[in-house]
Amino acid sequence: MKKYFILSLLLALAVGLSAPLVYSQTSSVKGVCKDLDGKPIDGATVEWTGTDTGRQYPIKTNKKGEYFSLGISPGKYNVKLMKDGKEIFHFSGVTIGMDEAVLDFDLKKEQTAAAKGQGVSPEEAKAMAEQQAKASKEKDTVKALNEKLTEAKAASDAGDFDKAITVLNEANAMDSTRDLVWFQLANAYYASAPKQTDPDEKKKRYETASADFQKAIDLRKGSETAQKDPDSNKKLAAYYNNLAQAYSKSNKTDDALATYNQAAQLDPAGAAMYYFNAGAVLTNAGRADDAIAAFDKTIAADPTKALAYYWKGINLIGKATVGKDNKMVAPEGTAEAFQKYLELDPTGPMAQTAKDMLGTIGASVETGFGTSKKKPPVKK
Repeated sequence: MKKYFILSLLLALAVGLSAPLVYSQTSSVKGVCKDLDGKPIDGATVEWTGTDTGRQYPIKTNKKGEYFSLGISPGKYNVKLMKDGKEIFHFSGVTIGMDEAVLDFDLKKEQTAAAKGQGVSPEEAKAMAEQQAKASKEKDTVKALNEKLTEAKAASDAGDFDKAITVLNEANAMDSTRDLVWFQLANAYYASAPKQTDPDEKKKRYETASADFQKAIDLRKGSETAQKDPDSNKKLAAYYNNLAQAYSKSNKTDDALATYNQAAQLDPAGAAMYYFNAGAVLTNAGRADDAIAAFDKTIAADPTKALAYYWKGINLIGKATVGKDNKMVAPEGTAEAFQKYLELDPTGPMAQTAKDMLGTIGASVETGFGTSKKKPPVKK
């Protein structure tokens, strides 16, 4: 049975702040933001906050470090340069009139000014230096982690999961607080398990994968930066999906089902996939009634998901009985499930099996599915 396993490929560690801008025919602001090396600061937010009104205007910088916005009301503002949700530098009491205002953030220049005692207090200068050092360290860490993730992905793509595990453990040794590194480490353990010839080692790897998926979930749920990501719930649902897969491989069926349900609640748009995976686990566990219910949820979430109808039919036919005339009596809805599969995917991988199942229970194959209609058996 086809299942769906979600993998994240990129390290999304930088989350910008954004909010709708209000445009008017008042004034405008612009500027250029540069780091300590004089390089443009891309993906930062310049946040203008009115000292009297409290109104905020968050403006994104482009690849050149430039920002621009219309519709800024005249008045006094406190202006902060933010990156990854953290303040890098700020100006206080900036006045905007009716003309365009230009405010640049040149961190190298500001650091020099601070050293000379121009415009900032010693405390502010120290805080700025600490923030800059922290930002620089974060930048170096993200770069190093991305390199490790890229190396691990290449190893996994080549089927060398043990190397991927080694590389990702090295990444965790550098910084063990990144949920995506734990997620990819769990993926590597999960993918490596079927290749193990020792049953105990295979079991251990699935259990390690489960623990690492849970670690990734805990870190992401506890991250303020992650909560600002508009796709946070979708990404967290992917973590839960893969954790559920690992649980199912460890024969923890009930844990897997509960985890699939958590994924569906977090990501309603992907609920059909999570319920389908739950149905697959239940089918493999021989729990036909529960599997049928799971596939019904799949169909409710996505009525066009052909395989959900097919596997619902398979579970229903497994509950068939034999009548007094020694003919198979399938539960109500069995024929309809297979017919719907054929309607949605008439040449799909399960099409012939679906037709065979219909023949077994004496049901017809609709002519619209490219097969001549069979006459039902004549009862004597």
